[in-house]
Amino acid sequence: MFSETAQCLKTAAPLFSQTVLLKDLRRLFTHGGASHVQARRHFGVSRSLTAKVPPPRKPRERVGVPGLEMVTYGERMHFVPGLSKPVNPHWERDYKDPRYYKSPPAHEMPLFKEKPCFVYNQRTSALEGVRQALWLTKAKLIPGLPPQLLSLAESPANQIADQDERVQNAIKHARFWDTKEERPGKEKYSNTLLLNLLHLCATLQSSHPAIGRRILSEKYSLAATWKRGEDVFQIRGQNGLLHNCMDALPEVSGKQEVDETADHVLESLYPVSPTIDLQQVHVYKEELNCTGFRGDYPYPHAHTLYFLEGADAGCKLQPEQFRAKMLMFTFGNALVRAHTLYRSQPQRVLDRPITVQAVGTNGRIFQFMVLQLNTTDLSGDDGIKNQVWLDEDVELYDFAKVRPLIKKKQVKVPAGLTGYKPEVFSKFLALYLHGAV
Repeated sequence: MFSETAQCLKTAAPLFSQTVLLKDLRRLFTHGGASHVQARRHFGVSRSLTAKVPPPRKPRERVGVPGLEMVTYGERMHFVPGLSKPVNPHWERDYKDPRYYKSPPAHEMPLFKEKPCFVYNQRTSALEGVRQALWLTKAKLIPGLPPQLLSLAESPANQIADQDERVQNAIKHARFWDTKEERPGKEKYSNTLLLNLLHLCATLQSSHPAIGRRILSEKYSLAATWKRGEDVFQIRGQNGLLHNCMDALPEVSGKQEVDETADHVLESLYPVSPTIDLQQVHVYKEELNCTGFRGDYPYPHAHTLYFLEGADAGCKLQPEQFRAKMLMFTFGNALVRAHTLYRSQPQRVLDRPITVQAVGTNGRIFQFMVLQLNTTDLSGDDGIKNQVWLDEDVELYDFAKVRPLIKKKQVKVPAGLTGYKPEVFSKFLALYLHGAV
């Protein structure tokens, strides 16, 4: 900025006396140099330092006088001063050009409906979080994970050799060894840690052959439709990493426990509307149900969904809204599978409930969820409910510091990995082994 100012001053120097020029230059250096140039301008030079953008010109209003025709230069095919500009009719192309496509109004589209549809996508931030998601999915929340799942990782036959050491090395690789930065971003190390843990669990394939009947998929588009009362709801979008399987997951709760859910009363959100923060659209398909894969896909069953809290840099959800997103997309995958098996007709009780799992993480804190879809009759609040097991805010480790944290000449947190909790990875491994043991 100061170099530009000096050049302008030299250009305008012959127009002013030498004494005035020296006084103003001395004043510039005295009061902050280049930082003061913008505030104190004494020369009207051709090159402006702080130019203002001129306001946009208002379009000239055309006044139509009945019985009076404007004389234009349209017939002469060139501009003529004093004659008005001709108004040409709108030209429509006889071919399709996507660069100049203009969509018709919403009410003229074939899929337009007067009744709105409330859409939940991957960027929806539900105000009430999990409470709102439980009402939308007609589900009963059970804290913690099912005991039969946790017992899978307690058996020595289902554990990995040198498990704790290898898990700590996976954490160190994600936090320290996979980057040259002093403090890597959460988006990077959370994704690396998740892939490392999945690769570590996959080493049990030799002792558990059913693990080989799975595949990981990402960037698939999900679409599910259901009715809640008189309103229509849809789940659309891409949620993250999906573990698909050739075989369906077994049921978590028995028939008696499913029947007992009929006595559960759903929590009311009054005075908040359950549709708050959901996108309201009028152009939609009524029976839109798509798994994101073709009908002959050899891995039709959703096993586990993996969510990264910082995967989308343009949308950062709070922990409560992040868990609601996990619940909604887990429910969407189960509902689409139910519609594939039982058609779109609501079923009061499914002959074989559908189980889908979910794991969410930000690189340190994990969220574990298991959903069992018992019914697709979601219109009323009575009857059989779906079941959700949720174990939230579980820390895999306390700190991972490149440099020690020192306060008042005392080391508060040493460098490296501290506070590793092996029971958290046991839960991760239990969900991974579910259906393969």
